Amino acid sequence: MKGNEVIATGRRKDAVARVRLMPGSGQFSVNDRELLDYFKRDTLKMIIEQPFSVTDTLGSYDVRATVKGGGLTGQAGALLLGIARALVKANDSLQPTLRRNGFLTRDPRMVERKKYGQAKARKRFQFSKR
Repeated sequence: MKGNEVIATGRRKDAVARVRLMPGSGQFSVNDRELLDYFKRDTLKMIIEQPFSVTDTLGSYDVRATVKGGGLTGQAGALLLGIARALVKANDSLQPTLRRNGFLTRDPRMVERKKYGQAKARKRFQFSKR
């Protein structure tokens, strides 16, 4: 940890996000790219910024994150959890607010595995009587 830098990890589905949070002007950097350059959908940007808007800290921290694995939605969820955990490390008094909004709970849902003799996890091949 350099100075006031806080590091936290967030996970969702197959995505893992390593988040560095430091006091600043609210700049986002995801995999060395701008936030809107990496997450092009406004809904994903909104998901990522939720912990800041709930705790009224939007624009007071700079975020540098590296995200790997999964798709964009999973990566956005991982980033949300990582940011929420980093905010708690930076300021303990924010924990009740983040907990109440469900931002500190890791979403346990994972993709169900494909079974043999079936098209997908639950979808079957077409049944033919004759």
